[in-house]
This record gives sequence, structure tokens and C-alpha cells, in this order.
Amino acid sequence: MKHFFVIIMSILFFATPSVAQNWDINTLHTINSWDGKFVRGYSKAMSQSTPYLSIGIPVGMALYGVIAKNKPLLADAIYVGTSLLEAVAISSGIKWAIDRERPYERYPDRVHPYSREKSSSFPSSHTAAAFSVATSLSIRYPKWYVIAPSALWACSVGFSRMNEGVHYPSDVFAGAIIGAGCAVMNIYVNRALNRWLFGWEKTPKVIRY
Repeated sequence: MKHFFVIIMSILFFATPSVAQNWDINTLHTINSWDGKFVRGYSKAMSQSTPYLSIGIPVGMALYGVIAKNKPLLADAIYVGTSLLEAVAISSGIKWAIDRERPYERYPDRVHPYSREKSSSFPSSHTAAAFSVATSLSIRYPKWYVIAPSALWACSVGFSRMNEGVHYPSDVFAGAIIGAGCAVMNIYVNRALNRWLFGWEKTPKVIRY
């Protein structure tokens, strides 16, 4: 409940048009103006990687878990996958409710869109998805070689959405909170799923391969 309260308060804070609007657009303008070849290529790759990696990771884990008859790995895949679904569902619902204009629509003279989106701006669903997967993987496999690349990828996705000109910093920050928050809250949800699917009372310990 505490984590849920923090998420809601953060969303309300950043959704208020009068709060830090100048900082929001000024920061976005600066990041969006970084148009070097490496930065643009990196941003495009990170942005486009989001649906493939966020869906592919839990699906790949689940397939291997089924083939290898590894129930702990399958449970981890369900945890990562349901965290992702929750993050995408919540961020999509908030998008519909708030209906914030994309920055390149509101500030066409200050933001150059390297890509265009049909949905509204707040929050960033790409960032929510990336942070839900990165956080859930880090929780289940708390090793530096999992945490470091997961965090780098999730932060890179958030950066890329600003560099692409499709999200404000507040959109990205809210998406990160939603994604990480869903991964944390989903620990408790998956305890019930584990009891129902596998007859486990608690989430199993990490299996090291």
C-alpha cells in the first residue's frame, strides 16, 4: 500500500501542468537537441528494443522453463511477465485519463520529433515496461551482472524517449516509478499465483544456472 501511495502521488505531481513545466520543456529541449550520429543511433536502437526485449525476456524464460521442466524459472518468468502487464496496463490507463499532448505537438518550435506516436504523452509506457522488466529481473537475480545491464537498458530507454522528442522528463520519471513499483508490488501478487499454479507458499529461492 505504501508503494502504491508513492506511485499515485508522484503521478499527480508530474501530471499537474503548472508544476516544473519550464524545467520539463527546457530539459527536454536540451536532450532532444543532442543529435550526434552515435546518440541518435543509440536512442533509436534503445527505443525500438523496448517491445522486443520486454516481451521476449519473460517469454524466453517461460519457454526454457517449460522445455527444461524448471518450475522455479517458469515462476520467475510469470513474475516478470505479469509485472510487465501490470505496468503497461496502468500506464495506458493513465495515458487515456490524462491525455497529455506530446511535447512536439505543444512545442513544435522547441522539440523535433524523430518519431511520432498516436497515443498521449503521460506517462511513458516504454519506460514503464523497461523498468518493470529491469526491476523484476534485479529482484529475482540480485547479481551485479544482472542488475547493471538491466538498469543501463531501462535508463537508456527513458533517455531515448526524450532524445526522440516524444516524451517529457516527467513522463519518463513517472513511467519509471510505475514500472519499478509494479515489480515490487507484484512480489506479493505472485505469492498467490505460486500457491495456485505450483502449490508453493512462497516465491522460490533463485536458481543459479
